[in-house]
Amino acid sequence: MRKNLLLILACMSFALYTPAQRPIDGLAHRILGDQDTFFVFVYQPDTIDYFQIEPVYQSPKDQYGHKIRITGNNDNSLATGLNYYLKHFAGVHVSWLLCEPVELPKQFPVPAAPIRKEALVKDRFFLNYCTYGYTMPWWKWPQWERFIDWMALNGINMPLAITGQEAVWYEVWKEFGMTDEEIRSYFSGPAHLPWHRMANLDGFGGPLPMSWLEGQKELQRQIVAREREFNMTPVLPAFAGHVPKRFAEMHPEADIQQLSAWCGFEPTHFLNSSDPLFAKIQQSFMEKEIALFGTDHIYGVDPFNEMDPPSWEPDYLAKVSQNIYTSLQQSDPAARWLQMTWVFYYKRKSWTPERLRAYLTAVPQDKLVLLDYFCEKTEVWRTTEGFYGQPFIWCYLGNFGGNTMLVGNINELEKKLNAALKEAGPNMTGIGSTLESFDVSPQIYEYLFDRVWEKDTIYHMSIWVNSWNRMRTGGGEINELLWWQLNDNIYKDWSFYGLGTQLVARPSLEGHGTYYTKPYYSYDNNTLKYICKSFLLENSFPYLYSSDDISKNAVDKDAYRYDLVNLVSQWMGNHFMDIRNDFTVAYKNRDIKEMERQVKIANQLFADVDTLLNTHPAFMLGPWIEDARAWGTTPEEKDYYERQARTLLTIWGGPVLNDYANRMWGGLVGDYYAKRWNLFFKAVIKAVKKGKEFDEKAFGEELSKFEHAWTESHTKYPVEPQEVKRKASGLAPKHPTYNAAWAIYKRWMKE
Repeated sequence: MRKNLLLILACMSFALYTPAQRPIDGLAHRILGDQDTFFVFVYQPDTIDYFQIEPVYQSPKDQYGHKIRITGNNDNSLATGLNYYLKHFAGVHVSWLLCEPVELPKQFPVPAAPIRKEALVKDRFFLNYCTYGYTMPWWKWPQWERFIDWMALNGINMPLAITGQEAVWYEVWKEFGMTDEEIRSYFSGPAHLPWHRMANLDGFGGPLPMSWLEGQKELQRQIVAREREFNMTPVLPAFAGHVPKRFAEMHPEADIQQLSAWCGFEPTHFLNSSDPLFAKIQQSFMEKEIALFGTDHIYGVDPFNEMDPPSWEPDYLAKVSQNIYTSLQQSDPAARWLQMTWVFYYKRKSWTPERLRAYLTAVPQDKLVLLDYFCEKTEVWRTTEGFYGQPFIWCYLGNFGGNTMLVGNINELEKKLNAALKEAGPNMTGIGSTLESFDVSPQIYEYLFDRVWEKDTIYHMSIWVNSWNRMRTGGGEINELLWWQLNDNIYKDWSFYGLGTQLVARPSLEGHGTYYTKPYYSYDNNTLKYICKSFLLENSFPYLYSSDDISKNAVDKDAYRYDLVNLVSQWMGNHFMDIRNDFTVAYKNRDIKEMERQVKIANQLFADVDTLLNTHPAFMLGPWIEDARAWGTTPEEKDYYERQARTLLTIWGGPVLNDYANRMWGGLVGDYYAKRWNLFFKAVIKAVKKGKEFDEKAFGEELSKFEHAWTESHTKYPVEPQEVKRKASGLAPKHPTYNAAWAIYKRWMKE
């Protein structure tokens, strides 16, 4: 019997590794379709992650007489090698979004010589708790499959994997005596689960439907299985001390304290790690989680995120971290703990060197891995003696809340990365990104993970930017110059919380209406206007392209159209500040006629921007809401998920986070921001007509009624890109995005 079992297992093992079923072959076919036969993938073990690209000449009967062989030590490295070839030789960009197609050339070019690249660091981390709210809450398997492919193509091997954990917690709290209603009411709604998971809030938007728990559990099984196929180490969650209020009531003898309130929400409850119940809860959770999802022995644990611990005494902080690690080890002897260091930056005045040293060094060396979360702003490793010897991953954050702004300075990022790689020492084990949401400036993230494989101290930026131009436009000297101008003159600022244009800001006569919308850009908007005009006009005449260009007409490329929407809508959003300011001047002069004229100008801008945004699915509100509704199993659930989706993007929740997740999306501009501004314009003009000063505070209360009513509404928005027609002009391209941009050019930019 035992021999038969061994034989069956051996056959199964062989079946798992037959060439037709290898993970890299599946990925190549999903990305390349039938053109995957052009590539040959070869495994070659090594002690480091590497890939090699070289041509392999076949018989003359082959279509092109050659194939491209990619060799690597595992599927992750092979995928990275494939992506390197696609980017830097074939001019092909694979987006992280399923709605953006992969556009392939008719023929793949051949490298002149073999190319070998080795990873500079072993860990390549990606994601943030918040990404699961601001970008991914409504994803199902098709979106996840494309995204995991994107991570593999970009060499990411340590993703945060926190989907579906509420199904585990449901069983844990049930085991500890809580009822179904008590447990599901403790969870927040789906869009706000990241902040519940970080112990910032409880119950907001709940109770969580049981169908959600089951659906997310099955989704997580698919996610971690596919990530492991590509040699990734999914970071699963573990218990950090956050317990339900009802649990605290059931255990009055336990050492449970309320943490400081977060952003106006009710304080949550923290079970001290020295209490015997802590280890019991940890064991229950980890046993159930591992049974469902397996483990790669690394767990995310983040106590006190943006909150004060019960005590700031170094001895207390040391005990907290020591006990957390011990509880992990008791359930998994091979456990490592991964923690984001955002809190050490966010509350840097409180986390003094003495306190931080006590907290970090209480965990055995190399058992605690730290994410230096916001390195483009502040490198915490530099102020903590390299985290006192514990390993860390250098991270670029890049985006807060999903704000659609042109930010991210590759030139400065290159300098910071070079310095860190040179100066940090061996305990800098990785490079990663902790973006809160997928950005509209994807090039900086692609650059970041490309940089992992470049051995030179100074990466040749000219090569990278030129490759990016080919991916986005198909080539051309003028387009290349435009991308250099964008890189050097527009993408200069780092992101910060609430960054947005005046268009998405809560209406006000001066400044901005809420703390979490901050209209800011450091470049001259006229420079962006010039680039937008050139980007449009350069790609209007196909005969300007030489015969050897991969794409003779950039307008045929979705990547170009994405960038056109992105750049033009940014210029328009910035330009609205001039209109608002002119309206304010007219108000001060009590010039009603001029105020009304500015309102007409503003409404034309709103309409033009909304039309442009609705020509590309990456900038549309409709898919976000329909994806949310798709999780519902009843009409009531569908409405519930839609309310969640609308709330996060607008009022967010709590008294202070309004507009934090602002974004320029078609439908959101036309049906929310434009209506908000028109309510404001009407109220100001009414006050002037009555000879009164405008009461902005009183109007804010009225505006809140509109905002809350919008989150409860069910207006349908387009889910497919919208047609935009234009009059014949003799120009060849006639794509809706181009047509909408052309109309904006003629109305707003032509001089």
